[in-house]
Amino acid sequence: MNPTGPFGEELRIGVAVSVPEPFAGALEAARARVGDPAAELIRPHITLLGPTVLPTAALPDVDRHLRAVAAAHPPFTVHLRGTATFRPVSPVVFVQVVEGIASCEGLEVAVRSGVLAQELRFHYHPHVTIAHDVDDAALDRAFVELADFEARFHVPEIHVYEHGDDGVWRTIGAYRLGGGTPGPAAS
Repeated sequence: MNPTGPFGEELRIGVAVSVPEPFAGALEAARARVGDPAAELIRPHITLLGPTVLPTAALPDVDRHLRAVAAAHPPFTVHLRGTATFRPVSPVVFVQVVEGIASCEGLEVAVRSGVLAQELRFHYHPHVTIAHDVDDAALDRAFVELADFEARFHVPEIHVYEHGDDGVWRTIGAYRLGGGTPGPAAS
């Protein structure tokens, strides 16, 4: 995983499919335009494992687990298109995953097992959040503004993010799908 500590005795991680440029920048800018305070803290991604607190001592076990998960899943293509929402259950507007759903679901189940096993609060639905915890007008604006958004990209690896004390999620590890050599962690 090559974590870039120093970490305390615990850290909060997440595992995700990262959205590459130029799409990430466009989605981040859209999130900022609607006033989402997380726009500069969280890079656009498809969550595989939500925020999870674990002891720093567990990192070697997490690393082995994610290497095995990544090796067992081939690279795939993601196609993002249009917007949807989780309202009224949750104040979230997102860009929909229309291709790569089964691959994301398979990875999510595998990642959320073993040392990272946990119950879900909601049924897993792969998506890219573009507005969260903003007022209804901002949610409506995000929904309309990105209704025609479309992106297609190759997913060669998954990433582990660490939630810093400053609120920023930073990449601390990359795991190549299909068992190849891990790529470098993005910054």
